[in-house]
Amino acid sequence: MDYVYETTGLKRYRFPTHTNDLVVDRSDCKASEVFVVVLEQGEAPPLHKHDDTEQIYYVIEGRGTLTIGEDGRTFPVKVGQVVVVPPATWHSIRSEGGPMRYLAVDSFVTPEGKLEASWEEHVRALCREQGWNFDDVVQ
Repeated sequence: MDYVYETTGLKRYRFPTHTNDLVVDRSDCKASEVFVVVLEQGEAPPLHKHDDTEQIYYVIEGRGTLTIGEDGRTFPVKVGQVVVVPPATWHSIRSEGGPMRYLAVDSFVTPEGKLEASWEEHVRALCREQGWNFDDVVQ
């Protein structure tokens, strides 16, 4: 098991709506995974939820708007702030005014653990759900 991970030279997943640079794969940990999300101006992942994870974001560059909950509440987010997304909560973040980057930590909270064993399996499921080509996403 590794204890220290680099945040450079990461495997990149370029979705049509955002980019994820994988830092720590869920298959390397019992209860978490870590990645850096990069949003270009105006980009946002689709409104979605994760039934098996709580997500925590630390904004390291730019600013954006968090949309969260079934009622679609919005909150401005900026550098230095932390966002907490509870399990099974609809959410999305849109970059406003330029590129945005945030460190995302997923903590698996369901009794059965991770719904997919690796980040790659999760990406394949996401691509099927959204109609994206997996081979176009992995870089």
